[in-house]
Amino acid sequence: MQAGKPVLYSYFRSSCSWRVRIALALKKIDYDTFPVHLIKDGGQQFSEEFQTLNPMSQVPALKIDGVTLTQSLAIIEYLEETRPTPVRLLPQDPKKRASVRMISDLIASGIQPLQNIAVLKKVGQETQLTWAQSVIGSGFRALEQVLQSTAGKYCVGNEISMADLCLVPQVANAERFKVDLSPYPIINRINKTLLTMEAFQVSHPSRQPDTPPELRA
Repeated sequence: MQAGKPVLYSYFRSSCSWRVRIALALKKIDYDTFPVHLIKDGGQQFSEEFQTLNPMSQVPALKIDGVTLTQSLAIIEYLEETRPTPVRLLPQDPKKRASVRMISDLIASGIQPLQNIAVLKKVGQETQLTWAQSVIGSGFRALEQVLQSTAGKYCVGNEISMADLCLVPQVANAERFKVDLSPYPIINRINKTLLTMEAFQVSHPSRQPDTPPELRA
C-alpha cells in the first residue's frame, strides 16, 4: 500500500462501507482497500489488530490525514469538511442540510442496525428473513413518507447528498432480503437514478477487491 494514501477498511457487502466508498468516488479520492471479512475466521473485525483501529469491531474505518476515523456518517462529514469539491454532500442551506442529516440518520440509525449481521445472529437462522423484512419495511414506510416532502431528483431536492449515499446501500439490503419494493415508488425511482451514476457503480459490492468471484459483475 502506498504511504500517505488513504486506506479504507471495508467489507464488500457492508452497506456502511459502501456509503463511504460512494463518497470517496464522488470526491475523486484515490485510496487503498484493506478487506475485513465479517464472516470468515469468526469475523475478522474481532481480531486484536482491527479492534485497535475500531473498538466497536465494525467496518468501515478510514485512515486519512494521519487519523483513523470510524462510523460512516462521521467519515462522510469529515470528507465533506476537508474536501468540499468537486461534489458537495451537504447543502449550504441549513434546512436542507438538516433534512439530509435526518434522512441519513433514519437509515443509518433506524433501519440498517436492526438488520445487520450481529442482530441477525441473535435473531436466529429460522426468523432472520422475516425479521429483516419487517424492520426494513417499517423503516421504508417512514422514509417514503419523509421523501414525499423532501425529494426532487434525489432524496433532498435536485443535488446529490449524504442521504443518497445511505439510500442506495439500504435498498440493496432490502433486495437481498427479498423485500417487496413496489409500495415505495419514490425510494425506487431515486435508487434507479443513482445507480446509473459512475460513483455508485464503481463502489458497488459486486466490484470490490474482496468480492467473491461468483458475485462479481
